[in-house]
Amino acid sequence: MNDPTFITASEPAPQGRWLDSYMPDGQLAHYQPQPHSINLATVRGILFRQRWLIAGVLLAALIGGVIWTLMATPMYLATSKVKVEPYGRYIVEGQDVDQGIAASQIYDYISTQIEVLKSRNLAEMVAKEANLGARYDLLGKDVDERRPPNMSDAQWLAEKEKIAAGILASSIAPQMPTENWIIGIGFKSSNRVLAAEMANAYADAFVALESRDTISENSYAVTYLREQIDLSRERLEEAEEAANLYARNSGIVVDQSVAVEGGSTVTLTAANLSGINQRVAEAKATRIAAEQRWRSLQNLPTTQLPEVQASPVLQGLIGQRTDKRVELAELRQRYNDDFPQIRTLLSQLAVLDGQIERSSADIKSQIRNEFVIARNQEQALEAELASVTGDTLVEQDLRVQYGSLEREAQALRDQLKVLLDRYNQVNSAANVQSGAVSKLDSATVPGAPYEPNMLQNMTLALVFGIALAAGLAVLRETLDDRVRSIEEVEEKIGLPLLGYTPHVQEPDLDGAGNDRFSALMEAYSSIRASIDFSLPRSKNVLLLTSSSSSEGKSTTSVILAELFASLGRKTLLIDVDLRRPSVARLVNIERPKVGLVEVLLGHVPLEVAVVKGVHENLEILPVGEIPPNPTEIIDSPEFRAFLKQCSEDYSLVILDSSPVMGLADAPILSRLVDGTIFILEANRVPFAHARNAIRRIRAAGGNVLGVILTKYRALEAGESYSYQYGYYEYGRDKARA
Repeated sequence: MNDPTFITASEPAPQGRWLDSYMPDGQLAHYQPQPHSINLATVRGILFRQRWLIAGVLLAALIGGVIWTLMATPMYLATSKVKVEPYGRYIVEGQDVDQGIAASQIYDYISTQIEVLKSRNLAEMVAKEANLGARYDLLGKDVDERRPPNMSDAQWLAEKEKIAAGILASSIAPQMPTENWIIGIGFKSSNRVLAAEMANAYADAFVALESRDTISENSYAVTYLREQIDLSRERLEEAEEAANLYARNSGIVVDQSVAVEGGSTVTLTAANLSGINQRVAEAKATRIAAEQRWRSLQNLPTTQLPEVQASPVLQGLIGQRTDKRVELAELRQRYNDDFPQIRTLLSQLAVLDGQIERSSADIKSQIRNEFVIARNQEQALEAELASVTGDTLVEQDLRVQYGSLEREAQALRDQLKVLLDRYNQVNSAANVQSGAVSKLDSATVPGAPYEPNMLQNMTLALVFGIALAAGLAVLRETLDDRVRSIEEVEEKIGLPLLGYTPHVQEPDLDGAGNDRFSALMEAYSSIRASIDFSLPRSKNVLLLTSSSSSEGKSTTSVILAELFASLGRKTLLIDVDLRRPSVARLVNIERPKVGLVEVLLGHVPLEVAVVKGVHENLEILPVGEIPPNPTEIIDSPEFRAFLKQCSEDYSLVILDSSPVMGLADAPILSRLVDGTIFILEANRVPFAHARNAIRRIRAAGGNVLGVILTKYRALEAGESYSYQYGYYEYGRDKARA
C-alpha cells in the first residue's frame, strides 16, 4: 500500500513526472511538469467561461446590424453589358498588324478596360453628354447653395459637371469577366431611373471612346509611316551618293559578280587576293607532294623505282635481256667466248643494258623535274601574293570609311523596306477597322434595391461580432490569471497535482460528504491515496494550508483525516488556525473552552482536550480560546515539543493552519512538519498569489508535497462533467442497492 511505485486504478494519472521519487530524507524531489498546449478543451473552456460576454457582444452586433440596415438608404444597381474582343474582327488580310495581344495578356487587357471605365476622363465625357451639370437628379436640388461667390454661370456649369463626374466615378461598378469577354457596367444610385440611364450612358461613351481612339490611332499611324518613308528615302539617297563618291575617289572597285551574306560588298582587289591565296595554297600542296616523292626515290637504284617496274617498255627490254642471258648460258656450255654466236649475244646484251639504264635514268629525272617545276610555281605565286597583299592592305585602310558608309546605306535600305511593308498593311486595313468594343445589352430600370441586404448585413454583423467577442474573450483570458484547469496547476506552479475535487454547492456539501460513493468522496479517496504514496510512514506530520481563506482547506483536512482513520491509522487532526478556527464547526461540535492553546500552556493534558467519537481512530484537537499572540505560540518551543510528541503517539498528524498570505503562521509551521500540502481553489485564486504563497513556504524551509485543486468545475476548464467524474460513479447504484 505504501510502495511509492504502486498506482491504483481509481487514482487519476499525474500530468507531470518526477525525476527522482524521494530524496534520502523522504522529501519529494524536483518535479518537472509536462508542457501544456492549446487544445480543444482549452478553447471549450474559454468559450464556457466567457459565454455571457460572447453572447452579449454577438447580440449587440446583430442588433447594430439590424438598425444599420433599417436606417440605410436603398440603393439600386442597373447594369448594361459590352462585348470586348481583344483580337478584333479581321475583315481584310493583314488587318491584324496592330493586334499585338498575346494569350497571356488577355487578363491585363480586360483589366485595362475596367480601369478605363473607372477613369475620371470617361466620367467627364458621360457628364458632358448627359448634361448633368444642368440637372438636379444626380447633384441634388441644394447644389446651387454651394456656388462660390463671384463665379459666372458658365464657370459654375463647368464646375457642376466636374462634381457630377466625381459622383459618377464613385458610383460606377464595372464587373470583371471570368469566363468570357463581356463586361458588365453597373451603376449605383438611390434613383432607379437614373441608375439605368447612367449605365447606358457609360456603355455608349465607352464604345464611342474606343472607336474614336481606334480611328485616331489608324490615321496617325498612316501619316506617321508616310513621313518616315519620305525621310528614309532622302537619307538613303544621301548615304548611297556618299558611298559611291568615296569609292570613286579612293579607287575602290566593287566586284558585282560576288555576293556576300549580310549584304556586304567585295572589291576586285579583295577578290584577286582571295583567288591568289587559294592558288598559292594549291601550289604549296603540289610542291610538298612532289618534294616528298622525290625525297623518297632519290637514293633508290633506278631498277627499284616503282615507275621503272611499272613501265611496260622497260619490262620488255628486261625480258629480252633475260632471254639473251639464258641463250648465252646454254652456248657457253658447249663453246667458248670466241664463238661468233656468243660474241653476237654479248654485244646484244650490252645494247640492252644501255637501253635499260638510260630509260630508268630518264624516269628518275622526270620525277625530279616535276618537283623543281612545282617549287618554281610556288615561289612565283608567293611573290604575286605578296604584291596583291600589299595592295589589299592599302585598300583595306580605305575600306574602313567605305564600309561605314555602305553599312549606313544598307541599314537605310532595310528600314525603308520595313516601312513600305508596314505602310501597305496599315493603309489597306485602316479604312475597314472594326471596333474591339461593342454594346451588347442595355440596362433596364431595376425593380428592387440591391442594398441594404438584410442577410448580407446580418452575416457581416455576425462575423464582426464573432471577431470582437473572440478578441475580448482572449483579452479577458490573458488578463485573468486565475486557476482554471488541472494542466495549468502543474504548468504554472511546478508542483505535482495530488488530486482535485469537484465543485459542490454549499447545501449539498453535507450530503456529498456522508455518501462514500459520491463524486466528492471518491475524489478525496484518490487524493488520500496520492498522499499515502507521497509520504513514507516514518514521516507522519502533514500541514494543510492555502494562499487565502475559504479555499476548502479545513474541509479537506477533516475529510482526509476521516479517510485515513477509516484505514485503521490512528489520526490526530489539529486546528492550528488560531485566528479563525473552523474544524469544530465542520465536524458539528461546539467549540470547547479548552483546546490547543490550553494544552500548549499546560493547563490541561492532551487527553482531556481532544474530541473523540467523531470517527473511529480519529481524534480532533480544536481551538478553545483564541489567543492574542498566535504567531508566538506556534513558534514556541512548547509547540515543537508538543508536535514531536504527537508524531510519536499517532500514526498520522494533520494540521489545519491559517492561510499563507499576510500571516506568518503557515510558513513557521511548514518547517516543523514532514510535508506541506497546498490547497488551491479553482476559478478563484490567481496563480500569482499561489506562487507567492508557495515561495514563502519554501523560503521558510517547508517541504511542499503537492497541490490539491478544490471546487473544480469541469465545464470551466473545457471538459465535460461526465468525462471528468464519470469513473467516480462506477458501481454507485449497485452499492446503494
